[in-house]
Amino acid sequence: MGAKVLVADDSSTMRKIIIRSLQAVGVQEAVEAADGNEAIALFKPGEYSLVLTDWNMPGRSGLEVIQAIRAQDPNVPIIMVTTEAEKSRVLQAIQAGVSDYLVKPFTADTLREKLEKHGCAC
Repeated sequence: MGAKVLVADDSSTMRKIIIRSLQAVGVQEAVEAADGNEAIALFKPGEYSLVLTDWNMPGRSGLEVIQAIRAQDPNVPIIMVTTEAEKSRVLQAIQAGVSDYLVKPFTADTLREKLEKHGCAC
């Protein structure tokens, strides 16, 4: 079975960029969430190989998404997609249970490295 990835970002452009990058590294199935509430509603334990979430979103923030997903599934890799300016807040995300972070803008190669690091079978 191929990887299924949940992509949460309030920017439709950013979701398209992330999904294109995922496809470039072999991920065929990606589910989009336009905000934190939708991401939490879509997440089901065991259904996703990976979660990519933005930090700043309406409804629930990326931090709240991480906390809600961790409460359901302690093992799924979660990668916070963040800007350089938000890196100082990464400690908060680590405490909430994030697996890693990816700084925008990123390349498909950088994304592939993160997926391999977290054992995402793509």
